[in-house]
Amino acid sequence: MSIDPNDPKLTAYALGELDDTERAEVEAQLKESEAARQTVNEIRETAALLTRELKAEPAPALSDDQRKAIESRAKQVYGGDMKSAPAKRLTLRRWWIPTSVAASLLIVVGIGYMLLPSLEAARRQSRGGPADALHRSLANASRVRGIGTSARVYMSDDPSGWGIPVHPQQYMTAADMKKFASLGYVEGTVTEAFDSGEAYDFSLTVMDSGEVWAHEHFVSGPGCNTEDYDYIVENPFLAVTHNPLSTFSIDVDTASYANIRRLLNQGTLPPPGAVRIEEMVNYFDYDYPLPTGDDPFSVNVEVADCPWKTDHILARIGIKGQEFEPDERPPANLVFLIDVSGSMRPANKLPLLKEAMEMLVDQLAYDDAVAIAVYAGASGLVLPSTPCEDKRAILSALDRLQSGGSTNGGAGIQLAYDTAVDNFIEGGVNRVILATDGDFNVGTTSRSELVRMIEEKAKSGVFLSVLGFGMGNYKDSMLEKLADKGNGNYACIDTANEARKVLVEQVGGTLVTIAKDVKIQIEFNPAEVNAYRLIGYENRMLRAEDFNDDTRDAGEIGAGHTVTAFYEIVPAGVEIDLPEVDPLKYQPAAAETPSVEESPRGLPTSRDSIPPAAQSGELMTVKLRYKEPDGDTSKLIEMPVIDGGLTLSDMSDDFVFAGSVASFGMLLRGSEHSGDFTYQAVLEMAQASIGEDSFGYRTEFVNLVKRAMELQPE
Repeated sequence: MSIDPNDPKLTAYALGELDDTERAEVEAQLKESEAARQTVNEIRETAALLTRELKAEPAPALSDDQRKAIESRAKQVYGGDMKSAPAKRLTLRRWWIPTSVAASLLIVVGIGYMLLPSLEAARRQSRGGPADALHRSLANASRVRGIGTSARVYMSDDPSGWGIPVHPQQYMTAADMKKFASLGYVEGTVTEAFDSGEAYDFSLTVMDSGEVWAHEHFVSGPGCNTEDYDYIVENPFLAVTHNPLSTFSIDVDTASYANIRRLLNQGTLPPPGAVRIEEMVNYFDYDYPLPTGDDPFSVNVEVADCPWKTDHILARIGIKGQEFEPDERPPANLVFLIDVSGSMRPANKLPLLKEAMEMLVDQLAYDDAVAIAVYAGASGLVLPSTPCEDKRAILSALDRLQSGGSTNGGAGIQLAYDTAVDNFIEGGVNRVILATDGDFNVGTTSRSELVRMIEEKAKSGVFLSVLGFGMGNYKDSMLEKLADKGNGNYACIDTANEARKVLVEQVGGTLVTIAKDVKIQIEFNPAEVNAYRLIGYENRMLRAEDFNDDTRDAGEIGAGHTVTAFYEIVPAGVEIDLPEVDPLKYQPAAAETPSVEESPRGLPTSRDSIPPAAQSGELMTVKLRYKEPDGDTSKLIEMPVIDGGLTLSDMSDDFVFAGSVASFGMLLRGSEHSGDFTYQAVLEMAQASIGEDSFGYRTEFVNLVKRAMELQPE
C-alpha cells in the first residue's frame, strides 16, 4: 500500500521525528510512490533553506512579564527550589505536525525563536563520552518552536537539517550556558571545567507560559567514558629449557598508535588496554629490503644490546612485502559498509568518514567498482556495485549519508558480504571496508556472535578492512577482533591526515593482500639463550603445534607492508629470576659438569650434552609459514640467526627508532620489564634516530613522548 503525499507522516519522516519502527514503515511505502518521495525531497530542501535563513535571526530576550511567569510556575512545580528539580525527564508535549510544507512554513515563520541546546542530543551523549563530544552536540542545538499550548522543543542536533547552530565556534562555552540560565531556560550551574573539556554538570529546564515542560540533568566527564579496550596480560619471560618455541601470528594493524595519539593530544594518558606495542611499532615504515626471490616478502633479523636492560639482547624481526605500481594492481570489488547510526553524528565520525572514503575513491581506477551499504536500526544498499568510471555517482552517494538511529551491525555485515560475493572478481581484490565506532547496540550485539559471523564470511574469499572512528563510545576491542578474524587490517582514523596515510599513501597495503595466514615460530638455542619474551602480540599468540596446522587462521600482509617484532633475550650466563619448575622426570638431564666456552658477548655457554646444531653458535632459528591469498597450503621459510655482538650504537636509525617506540609503549602500559628506563631516555633515543622523515611521522612521535611526559602525575 503506497502512502498519500499529503500524509503528515511524510513531514515527520523528513524532519527525523519518527521512531525506528515508524521510519521503516514509511521507507517501505516510499518505494511505491514517486509523488511521496518528491514531497519528502521538497520538505528537506525547504528545511535547508530555512536553516540558512534562520541562522541570522536574532534571539530576543524574555520580557519582564515572561520572566515573572516562568519564575512563578517554577516555584509552583519545584516548591521554590529549582536546584532540587528531579533528574527524571518529564514528557514533552507533542507538537502537532503540519499537513503540508506550506503549513510548515506559515507556522515556522510566524513564531519567535530562542536559542536552546538540544535536549535529546545532550541526553544521548551524556550516557558516555568526554565532554568535548557533548560540546559538539550542544553546538548543533535547536530553537524552541511555537508559542502557547502548541509549543515544544524541536529535538534535532543535525546541522544539515532543522537544527540551528547556537554558536559559531566549535564548542559551546560555560558563558553560553550561563546566558541561557539568565534567560530562565537553564537552571543550575555549569562548572568552570566545562571550558577545558574535562567535565560539566548542569540542569536544563524548558518552560512555556510559566509551565515546566521538561527538566533534565546532565553530567559528563572522564568517568562517563564508555570506550572499550581488552585487558592485556603482558608476555612474561620464559625459560628456554622448558619453552624452546615461541609462535605467533603476524599483525599489520596500526590502530593502537593512532588511538593513543588521539588520547594524548586530548590531554589523557591511554588506559593500558589501549596500548598494543606491536601496532605502535608497525605504524612506522622501516627500510627493509624488498623481496628478491619467489616469496612475496623478505625476512630480516638484527640483534643488538637492549636499551632498557643492557645485559640483555634485543632481536628485531622485520618483514617487507612486495610492492605494486598502481597500474599493476588487479581490479577491485569494494563494498563500503558504513555505520550511519546516531552515535556517528559528531564531526570526527561520519563527516570525517565521508572525507576519508572520498580520498579512497580518488585513488581507484576505472576498472574498480564500489558498492555502499549502510546500517543503523536497519541496513540497506545505498549504492549497488558501480564502476569507478562513474566516480561522481559514488561521491554523490557518500555525500548524501546522514546519521540517526541505533546500530544493527550484524545486518549490515551480512548485506555487505552478500554484495561483495555477488560481484566477486576472480583474481581481483575483493574486500569489505567497515567504517564505524564499533558501538553495535541492536540486532547481533554479542561480540562472540559477531566474530563468528565474520570468521564464517572470511571463507568466501572476501577480505576485510576495519576503519575505526570517534571517541567517547569507541569500541576498540570489538573492531580489533573483527579485523583479526576477517582476514583483514585495522586502522583508527582520528584525523584527515591519518585517513590520507591509510587510504592514499598506503592504499596498496590497505587493499591488496599478498600473503595470508602468516605465522612466525622462533626456536631458541638453550646453549646461547637462558630466557626470552616477545614484546607485544599478546592477543596473537599461537600454540607450537598451530605453526604447521594449515587450518589455523593467522595474519595477513598487504602490498608494501612492513611488519616488525621484537624479542628481549636473556643470554646464557645471565641470571634472571623466573618461577621455579620441578625437574622433569622423563626428559634427558643436563650434564652435571659441562665444559664452558664464551659467547660473542664474553658470556659463558654450555656445550656438553647438547645436539650438534646447538653447538653451532646460532642464537635462534626464525621460521615463517604463509599461504598465497587464494591458497590453502602453506609455504615454509627458515633463517638461522647468529649474535654478532653488536651494540646499540652499531645499529641503524630504523632499529634504534623502532626500539624507542617499543620502550614508549612499555612505559605507557606500566610494564614491569621497563626497569629504570624513563620517558627522557625514550625521547633521546627517538630524537637521535629520526633520520629521513618525509611525512613527519617520526617528529610527531617525538612530540607525543613530550606530551606523555607532561601528563605524568607528580
